[in-house]
Amino acid sequence: MAEVISPRVNSARLPNFVGRTVRLPCKVLKFPTSTSAMVEACDGGEVEIQLNPSDTLTGTFVEVIGQVVGESKIKLLLGLTLDSDKELDMKLVNDVIELTFDPRFKKMFPQ
Repeated sequence: MAEVISPRVNSARLPNFVGRTVRLPCKVLKFPTSTSAMVEACDGGEVEIQLNPSDTLTGTFVEVIGQVVGESKIKLLLGLTLDSDKELDMKLVNDVIELTFDPRFKKMFPQ
C-alpha cells in the first residue's frame, strides 16, 4: 500500500496543493450555508470548506483534512477538533507549518 502524505498547510500555501489532500489547522468563523464553512487559517487567511450535508465541524479550533479544490477552497474529508481549555496559539502553529517547508528540513517533511 502506498503511503499517503497530507502535509499541513496555511492559506498562503493552498494554491500549491490543488488536487491534493492536506491538513489545515484553523478557527471556525461561520457557516454561510448548510454545505459550507468559512474558517481562518493559522496565517490569518480565510478558506472556504465544502461540506456534505452529513458533515459537521464542532469546536472553535479544528484541523480540516480534505482535498484542495481551489486556491482558497477545501472539500472536507474529516474534521478533527483541536479545542482544549486554552486557546490555540495560531501564530505558533503557522511558524511550525512554515518550518516544514524550509529546505533545510525537506527530508524530514516530505511534500
